[in-house]
Amino acid sequence: MSNEDRVASEKQLIEEAHARGRGATLKAYARLSGPGWLQSAITLGGGSLASALYLGVLAGYGLLWVQPVAMLLGIIMLSAISYVTLSTGKRPFRAICEHVNPVLGWGWILAVLLANLVWSLPQFSLGTAAITQNLLGGGGGEGAKIASSIGLLVVAAAVIWAYDSGARGLRLFELLLKGMVALVVVCFFGVVVALSINGKLAWGEILRGFNLDLSLIFEPAPVFMPFLEAAGSAREWWTSYIVGQQRDVMIAAAATAVGINMTFLLPYSMLRKGWGKSFRGLATFDLSTGLLIPFFLATGCVVIAASSQFHGKIDQRLIAGEEAAPPRLVKAYEGTLAKRNNAVDAPVAAADRSLAAMLVKRDAFDLAGALEPLTGKGVARVVFGVGVLGMALSTIIILMLISGFTFCEIFNRPATGTFHRMGCLAAGVGVLGPFVWKGDAAFWLAVPTSVFGMVLLPVAYWTFILMMNNRSLLGDEMPRGRARVASNVAMLLAAVIVTPASLYIAYAKAGYFGLGGIAAFVALAVIVGMRRR
Repeated sequence: MSNEDRVASEKQLIEEAHARGRGATLKAYARLSGPGWLQSAITLGGGSLASALYLGVLAGYGLLWVQPVAMLLGIIMLSAISYVTLSTGKRPFRAICEHVNPVLGWGWILAVLLANLVWSLPQFSLGTAAITQNLLGGGGGEGAKIASSIGLLVVAAAVIWAYDSGARGLRLFELLLKGMVALVVVCFFGVVVALSINGKLAWGEILRGFNLDLSLIFEPAPVFMPFLEAAGSAREWWTSYIVGQQRDVMIAAAATAVGINMTFLLPYSMLRKGWGKSFRGLATFDLSTGLLIPFFLATGCVVIAASSQFHGKIDQRLIAGEEAAPPRLVKAYEGTLAKRNNAVDAPVAAADRSLAAMLVKRDAFDLAGALEPLTGKGVARVVFGVGVLGMALSTIIILMLISGFTFCEIFNRPATGTFHRMGCLAAGVGVLGPFVWKGDAAFWLAVPTSVFGMVLLPVAYWTFILMMNNRSLLGDEMPRGRARVASNVAMLLAAVIVTPASLYIAYAKAGYFGLGGIAAFVALAVIVGMRRR
C-alpha cells in the first residue's frame, strides 16, 4: 500500500469511527497512534531517569509532582504546534521563517540541533553503563565498553533505516518504539510492586508527594534539617549546596519532560505520516496516551523507588572508610567533603560526614543493588539493566531521527532518502559519550545536560504562541472566541513558568554573559520583526 493510500484509509477509518460513537473513535485512535509514542521514546531517556532518581534521593516523595506538572505544560505547547501543523500542512520551520520571524525560526532549529548533539553523549554513556554494569556485572573492561557503544549505534542505525524504508518500515519502527517504551514502564513498575509487596513503601506519603509544594526551591528537604542544625559554622554552606542541587534537579526534570528537540520531532513526524486536519483529534489522544501515561508511570516509579532506598539514608561504609564501599561512591563522598573544606574553615564534624554520605551521586546500579534482598542479585541487576538500556536505546534512535529532520530542513531537502539518513547519523557522535562524558556517576551527567536544554526551551514556547495567533499562517483555522482565550491562557501559563527558570539557569551557569546572550537574541528578533513590518 502506498503512503497516499494508507493515509486515505486511515482518514476513512476515523470518519467511520466518529459516526459510530466515542467507543469506536477511541478504538480507532488507539490503533492509529504513533507520534506520541515517539515522544515517549525520547522523553523516557537518561535525562528523565537521572532527574527522577535524584528527585527521590534529594527530596524523597516531596517532588513527585514536578515531572507530571512539567509534562502537562509541555503537552499544552506540543498540542499547539501539532494544531498549527495539521491545520496548515506546512513544515513548521519554513512557516515560522515566512509568517512569524526568521530569527525565531533559525534560533529554534539551531537550538534543537545543538541540544540534540549534546544530549546524544549521555545517552550512549547511559546505555553502555547499563550493559557493562548491570547486564555484564561490571565485567569486560574497556573492550566491553567499546563494543557496547558501537553496538548501540549499529542497532539504532538499523532501526532508522527501517523508518526510512516506506509505509511498512514506518509501521515497524513505531511498533518497535512502542515495545521499548512498554518495556521501560513494565520494568520500573515491577520494581515498585516488589517494594510495595514487601512493605517498603508508605503510600500515604507517596500520594501527598503529588501536592504542589514549592518550598524545596528555597529550603532543604526536612530529612536534612537535624544534620544542618548540628553542622555549626558549615550550616550555611550545606544549606546552599543542598538547595542548589534540588533546584538543578527540578529544572532538569522539567527540561527533560518536554525538551526543545521534542517540539521539533512531533510536527515533522506527523507530516511524515501524512496527517492533516482530520487527524487533530487523534493527535490529542496520541499525546495523552502515548506520551503522558507512560511518562507518568515510569518516572513516578523511579522517584518512589529511589526515595524508599536512598532518601536520608547514610551509607556507614563511607563514613567508616571500609574497603567494601564502592570506589565510585567513595570518590563522590570525598569530593563533596573537599568542596565543603574549601569553603568552610572549620574541622569536619560527624554532621558533615553524614550529609556528604546522604548526598553522594547514585545511579541505577546502586538502585538495583538495593533491591537484591527483595528479588535476588541476578534478577535485580537484569531488571534495571533492561529498563535502563531500553530508555537509552529508544532515546538514541529518536535523537538520530530528529537530527535527520533538522539537517533536511536546514538544507531544504525532503525528509526522506539518503540525505535524511546521513543527517540521522550526525547524532551518532554520541558514540564517544562513554569515553568523554565521564564522572562520579554516569547518570548524574544527564542532569547538567538537561539544565542546558532548559535555557533553550522558551525559544520554542514563545514562537508557538506567536504561530497560534498568526492569521496569515492559520487563516480561517485560527481559534476564535473562548477557544482562543483558553488556548492562549494555557500557552502563556507554560511560557511564563519556563522563562524565569531559563533566565535563572543562564545567570547561575554563565552570569551576565548568559543573560546578555539571551538579550541579544531577543533584540535581534525584535529588530528583524520590526523591519519586516
